[in-house]
Amino acid sequence: MKKLLLGLSVLAVVACKEEAPKDYVTFSGKIENQSSDSLFVYQGRAFSKTIKIAQDGTFSDTLKVTTGMYGVYDGNESTNIFLKNGYDLKLELDTKEFDESLKFTGEGADANNYLVKKAVMQENLIEPSLFDLEEAEFNAKVVDLEKEMYTFLNDNTKGLDSTLIANEKAQITQFKPGITGAYKQQQGRAAQFASYVGQPSPDFNFENVKGGKTALADLKGKYVYIDVWATWCGPCLREIPSLKKVEKDFHGKNIEFVSLSVDDGRGFKGDVAAAKEGWKKMIAEKELGGIQIISDKGWKSEFVQGFKINGIPRFILIDPAGNIVNADAPRPSSPKLREILNGLDNI
Repeated sequence: MKKLLLGLSVLAVVACKEEAPKDYVTFSGKIENQSSDSLFVYQGRAFSKTIKIAQDGTFSDTLKVTTGMYGVYDGNESTNIFLKNGYDLKLELDTKEFDESLKFTGEGADANNYLVKKAVMQENLIEPSLFDLEEAEFNAKVVDLEKEMYTFLNDNTKGLDSTLIANEKAQITQFKPGITGAYKQQQGRAAQFASYVGQPSPDFNFENVKGGKTALADLKGKYVYIDVWATWCGPCLREIPSLKKVEKDFHGKNIEFVSLSVDDGRGFKGDVAAAKEGWKKMIAEKELGGIQIISDKGWKSEFVQGFKINGIPRFILIDPAGNIVNADAPRPSSPKLREILNGLDNI
């Protein structure tokens, strides 16, 4: 009887022992129309992990993290997620409608669905034409935008981790000085590239997605609007619908629209050949028009270096004689671009 009681006591102690908290994240899900065979989860240089995706689009792995924001890159587009050890986070995604289809379930879903909702809100919040405003009007608009961001956060705090809320408030605090700095930088860029106006443009002779090569010299006699982009660049991809619209509206005019990719292996483990295939695939999937070419040396080509391009998207306008009209032209989504194009001689 004593042995029986002792055994029962041991069982009771084991049964009542509190289970240790899980010191890792379980991250799983399914991706439709996957862009690659893996997901890349990262936090700057502090953390990175590659997660394999099965042929049916499913994946599952564990991550030991420091509570905070992380990036997830699928080989084509990226998004931000909030991770905390103990989460059992499940992701659903269709890459053909990346932002619209992104959804989270499981432990940690509230925080990450908030980030999805926030990304959509911010995408529609700041118009590129904001940077075309005069300084006083710009400053007033920034104050309004800051208020909208605080309102959005206050309306969506339910269920959010306190660390995430603190991060969000810190980001909003940094918004005004950050965007004001970008505005002043852009005003400075106009002066920086003023000396380019009227000068002969650096030449290019790059591979065309349709076969063969296309040189700038081949386009003489027409204005040329060049979009320097890459498949992994989110801001570049957001300009595509506007670019398509501008191309359509100026179809038959004396202007060519050239999209120059600087894809050089990023998102494909440095594999340039794989990056080129990814470029071709995106052109087909997004039904991109105009002249589609790819830099032979990525960012290091003479054309890219000649225009001092160190950030994308970047837009350039060249006249029929091959001279530079604007080395830092407005984006397709900016109303200012149409003003400039409509004002060109003999277009």
